Amino acid sequence: MKDGNQDGTQAIRRAAAILKQIAHVSGTAPKTLRTISEAVGLPRSTTHRILKSLTDTGLAAYNAETRRYEVGMLSYELGLAVSDRVLGLAPWTACVDRVAERANVTTYLMRRSGFEAVCIHKAEGRTVIRVIPVEVGQRRYLGVGAGATALLAGLPDATAARVIAAIAPEFDAFESLSADSVRDAMERARRTGFAESRGRAYRSIFGLGRGIRAFSDQPDLAISIAVHAQDVNDTRIEDWKRIISEEIEATEDRIGPVG
Repeated sequence: MKDGNQDGTQAIRRAAAILKQIAHVSGTAPKTLRTISEAVGLPRSTTHRILKSLTDTGLAAYNAETRRYEVGMLSYELGLAVSDRVLGLAPWTACVDRVAERANVTTYLMRRSGFEAVCIHKAEGRTVIRVIPVEVGQRRYLGVGAGATALLAGLPDATAARVIAAIAPEFDAFESLSADSVRDAMERARRTGFAESRGRAYRSIFGLGRGIRAFSDQPDLAISIAVHAQDVNDTRIEDWKRIISEEIEATEDRIGPVG
């Protein structure tokens, strides 16, 4: 959170960074004053002052019993506002629903947001046991999980290298993640068209994702699935790849070219 501006934009940037950190999924770290302060690189007194303003306005909420912060109701209400860009997501949320129905697995729509991927839609399969490593609205760093890796793989080489270098310290929160493993997964996704996460973000979960050029020339959305690793074999992976590809291509045919 290094920002030389001393006017109101600095406060806005800091508040936005804190809100994103509250919504972020990083290992199992609780969203306390201490962890938020450390994550955004601000003194606790400054972080506390901003958090107080965010909770007073309803953009954030504080649980006195657990001493943890969460996204507030006002943030949720603002997110319900309809715009042309939100309406443009409708074909892709429907695509996710169809993938979940056909593949019978938990399926996500992820959107690139700076150095992060945010879950904007989730559809569950019909199985009794469901896999939900991330909820709608939660954020994770690019390269953490299949959908986030597919988005990272779609970036130009120089940009992807800067992203990995910037967020490398955050990989320590995950048992099987490192800058090298994320870089290897990104390169494999570029070669095959699909990102795979075999217990990298979560030990017992297999993830598969593919990027989508929805609003720009680079993949800005990704469709991914999450499955218990014990239920995965090569045949099922190929089936999932086929289903995801068919539904993405069918959606692209319906909505036409980007732009």
